[in-house]
Amino acid sequence: MRNKFLKSLRVLLVEDETSLSRLLKNAIGDNFYKFSIANDGREGLELFKQFPPDIVITDINMPKMNGLEMAKEIKAIDNGIPIIILSAFSETEKLLNAIDVGVVKYFIKPFDPDELLEYIISLEEHFGERNIQLRDGYVYNKTKRTLYKKSRYVALSKKEREFLELLIEYYENEVYIVNDEIIKKRLWEDEVSDDRLRTFIRRFRVKTSKELIKNVKSEGYQIVIAS
Repeated sequence: MRNKFLKSLRVLLVEDETSLSRLLKNAIGDNFYKFSIANDGREGLELFKQFPPDIVITDINMPKMNGLEMAKEIKAIDNGIPIIILSAFSETEKLLNAIDVGVVKYFIKPFDPDELLEYIISLEEHFGERNIQLRDGYVYNKTKRTLYKKSRYVALSKKEREFLELLIEYYENEVYIVNDEIIKKRLWEDEVSDDRLRTFIRRFRVKTSKELIKNVKSEGYQIVIAS
């Protein structure tokens, strides 16, 4: 199943049963922009903070921190994020608690991965057209993952798009400035020199605008949002 909305989403699966997490990744993972896996609630919370997803799917019973405890922590950070619970029949009372936490849906194990996928597709209206208004007349549509300049489409390479999304991600989480090492780690798998990074950013600015990205001396780079 291929869907443009799904391909715009970052999904975080938190599940301590490796066989189930592997099954879900193989069954539906390729439908998404990114499908990350954590093995327990504490690891899931840390991943959420480092690389905020659009949707969280979590088991309830896990070591270190269970799914409901993690969900509470996540909702305190981002109350609007959809959280989907995977549960066993015996956890009825915990499912009632999940409603109080703000979980949007639960699936009883075993379940059909395609049903989970169909439910996520139904959330498209929840996200809507996620347009980010940027400096100098630029608009980034997070749903379609496309950049426009006054309604004119601007073609970006995969790395350029990931760079722009990284800057927007940090801005939305009120961190704002992304340092060089984080950019290198996110965009390249191999070692990257400072010169190569500067060349990449210079070319991005030539393609878009010098006003779009602010260079914060000795700290990193920051996206400039329209005022």
